[in-house]
Amino acid sequence: MSNHLKNESSTYLLQHAENPVNWYPWGKEAFEKAEREDKPVFLSIGYSTCHWCHVMAHESFENAEIAEILNRYFVSIKVDREERPDIDSVYMSVCQTLTGRGGWPMSIFLTPQQKPFYTGTYFPLVSYNGMIGFGDLLLAIAEKWEKNKTQLLESADQILSYIIPESKRVYEKIDPHLPQEAALLFAKSFDREYGGFGPAPKFPAAHNLIFLMLYAVIHKDHKVFQQVEKTLEKMRRGGIFDHIGYGFSRYSTDKYFLVPHFEKMLYDNALLILAYAIGYKVSGKSMFLDTAEKTVEYVFREMTGPLGEFYSAQDADSEGEEGKYYTWSYEEIGKILGKESGEKFCKYFGITEQGNFQGKNIPNLLNEKDISETFNQEIKILYDYRKSRTSLHLDNKILTSWNSLMICALAVLYRVTGNIRYLLAAKKNQKFIQQYLTENNFLYVSCRNKVHSVKGFLDDYAYYAAALLCLFEADPQNDYLQEAKQIIEETERQFADQDGGGYFLYGTENGNLITRPKETYDGAMPSGNSVMAYCLVRLSQITDEKEYQQRVQKQLAFLSGEAKDYPAGYSLFQTALLFYLYPPKKITVVCSKNESDEMWSHMPLYAEVRILSKTTEEYQLLNGKTTYYVCENHTCLPPSNEFTEETGVFGKMMTKGENKTRQ
Repeated sequence: MSNHLKNESSTYLLQHAENPVNWYPWGKEAFEKAEREDKPVFLSIGYSTCHWCHVMAHESFENAEIAEILNRYFVSIKVDREERPDIDSVYMSVCQTLTGRGGWPMSIFLTPQQKPFYTGTYFPLVSYNGMIGFGDLLLAIAEKWEKNKTQLLESADQILSYIIPESKRVYEKIDPHLPQEAALLFAKSFDREYGGFGPAPKFPAAHNLIFLMLYAVIHKDHKVFQQVEKTLEKMRRGGIFDHIGYGFSRYSTDKYFLVPHFEKMLYDNALLILAYAIGYKVSGKSMFLDTAEKTVEYVFREMTGPLGEFYSAQDADSEGEEGKYYTWSYEEIGKILGKESGEKFCKYFGITEQGNFQGKNIPNLLNEKDISETFNQEIKILYDYRKSRTSLHLDNKILTSWNSLMICALAVLYRVTGNIRYLLAAKKNQKFIQQYLTENNFLYVSCRNKVHSVKGFLDDYAYYAAALLCLFEADPQNDYLQEAKQIIEETERQFADQDGGGYFLYGTENGNLITRPKETYDGAMPSGNSVMAYCLVRLSQITDEKEYQQRVQKQLAFLSGEAKDYPAGYSLFQTALLFYLYPPKKITVVCSKNESDEMWSHMPLYAEVRILSKTTEEYQLLNGKTTYYVCENHTCLPPSNEFTEETGVFGKMMTKGENKTRQ
């Protein structure tokens, strides 16, 4: 028997549509029912590829006895955190405040007025090891609601007073020292032996690496770049990278980058494509380009729909077991590849009879000196076999913000390689967003089967504006620039805090919640405020319009105030600040023959580049040869037939420069 989730578009909600729990989606109907029947609300927040969400669902939400308790004493609401980041943000702050930690599944108990009075994450079915069982917890809360509801209501009001943000004094100055302070903080937490920053679990956090690379190149700081270089290499060698099917898992559970949490998310892979493409441009290491291109191959092969849309995630679980899809036994490899080839393969990829993960093996190259293409045929055989032996759940929801990240990644990779395939895929995806995720100039969070969900939040607008700007830089069509400007104007209208600075997470077109968060911290993904800072900086530099320059200064000053206590937590903002402090050169290339795509691979990334296949009145060929026009700091050099990549423009760091960051 279906519940109230059966007509939803979210993959996660549809996974629970046949639960015996009488789930409701977030909305007026559920809260009116709770108020009418005088019941507390149980709010469960998760996402479709979340391992512990699956565990709690199987243990409790598919359990008839638990469902009977929930249906009798509560109104139950299911929320997909990826579709409703506003709800997730509000109640995650409650969970972290009350318990000191957060995560998914998130379990929140509310009054009918949406006020929280008890929070947690995963609860086991029955009590053990000091953890209260979910059934016991439900009965205890139901009893307290019936006998002492006033105390719970007072508790809810008290909790609400803690989480409503205090109005902050507007920070009036841009702090130019924050990037250096952030670099120093990263240096202190860098794992010199195994790469990455801080202890396990280690998240890729590719936007941190991108900031550090830009900082290293601008300041000719080889020590900072070496931190990134080691991290990129260790992640590529480790089990966090799928050596059989390519692409990256969400994070490493250990300090070696060997054992991942096996789910694969689109946003991680998009950000890592960016990081490895930039890493290649800076270092010239073919391993980094190979990693970026193999990750794109994974996305094209397994995460791309027929209209060029990109799906959200692949599950960590198969056949009820986390990681089963990705692990191998020594004997299994020998049977598939044959004894001789199997032994060579196992030796190269660190596969042993004892195993390196729960008696099985995660292929890795952590102990291998060189990465080669020797085993391409064997990898293809194992990939095809793996596809046939079991299957992974695919979350085929299309998210505007995550698709926008992939557009950025593909546009940058095109600029690095000149491979037109990447640009065409980015442009095709932008057309999909335009057709299926935009309506009456409004963006929507997601769609599934061409049906869109709720109106977009700050991240959707900010990331899409960034995608349009990345497309414009790769293919300077005025349509991309004009649409980016329109998106920025709509963002300003819906989300801007004209008094306190910055942008709210949800806007005037979204419904109201108990608080209105303003996210600035760059966590697993950069915050919408940081992305807006980047977009405003780039728009002001591309257009030279004073209005954008004023907004840039206001946004960078606001984020300077937010970041001053822990600058390393705001790495995308730091990237925007570096662009502002060190404006990129403007380079126009007039090609003497049809070589515009190939020319991109010779161009620096940290520059505004236009490549013309035809001469114009302003830009002519010099001596009938390909000609370069370079301008910097409002000064233009004479046109030249020669161009050399220089340190400081995301060209290779060729010489050991002075170390300008105190270690």
